[in-house]
Amino acid sequence: MPDAHRLNLSAGLASVTVAALLVGLKIWALGETQALSVAASLADSALDLMMSLGGLAAILYAARPPDEDHTFGHSSAEDLAALGQAVFILASAGVIGVAALLRLTAADPIPLTAEGRGIAAMSLAIALTLGLVLWQRRVAARTGNRVVRADSLHYLGDLLPNIGAILALWASDQFGLARLDSVIALATAAMLAVGALGIGRGAWDALMDRAADPQVIVRIERLAENQPGVLGFHDLKTRRAGARLFVNLHIELDGRQSLNDAHAIGAALKHAILAEFPGTDIIIHFDPARRQDIPG
Repeated sequence: MPDAHRLNLSAGLASVTVAALLVGLKIWALGETQALSVAASLADSALDLMMSLGGLAAILYAARPPDEDHTFGHSSAEDLAALGQAVFILASAGVIGVAALLRLTAADPIPLTAEGRGIAAMSLAIALTLGLVLWQRRVAARTGNRVVRADSLHYLGDLLPNIGAILALWASDQFGLARLDSVIALATAAMLAVGALGIGRGAWDALMDRAADPQVIVRIERLAENQPGVLGFHDLKTRRAGARLFVNLHIELDGRQSLNDAHAIGAALKHAILAEFPGTDIIIHFDPARRQDIPG
């Protein structure tokens, strides 16, 4: 099993496990406190669990090798899942925002109970969520997987509702206040919406075969320019599918050399690109250079 797939799979399994634990923990906390902030956090964790299961399925499907019907592999499944996650995150951000506004304008907030036990449960939820987010961020940084990155964003957004629930329970216990979490919930909704738009835009660009980032293209061009034996290049095309980069490039070589020599130059360039961008799918075409471009 490739290291990148193993890391992505570990992040997906960790996400499902933590989401299931959080749902059970918050069901207990809701029964103890009757707090609406805990209920909102529970609903968000239940959504997380469904999304994590979908994300894990996408990671497993995307790792399948190319077949007769999918000759370039199945990595676009990651982009589809990330786009779906972005839509769900936007929807949940809207629900959180509306709920927060309704709570802020309500005449009589519902009194809370057993605040101490609720605070303990939500503190444990924060510790579990933070550990998961740190691992997901590490995996996403190494593999570039959009599903893991989107899942990490969603769980990072969960930290603020959890903190808001703790503050609401503490404020209710100490001062009889029950509206504090609504302000934090509004900030959380805005953060989720901005992050979801970024994830969704990246997934949409990949599904529409948009070229790789300009910095990536410049680095590939420099590799081709500095490769010994390459006299020029043209028709550089790039795209992304999931975490995978695809590169198609025509290089210009001395047409008088042997096929073996030409192949060695192309192989060296391919290895240089792979060293810079591991896991890249590369197709290099050989074209004879114009006679005036051949040295000597």
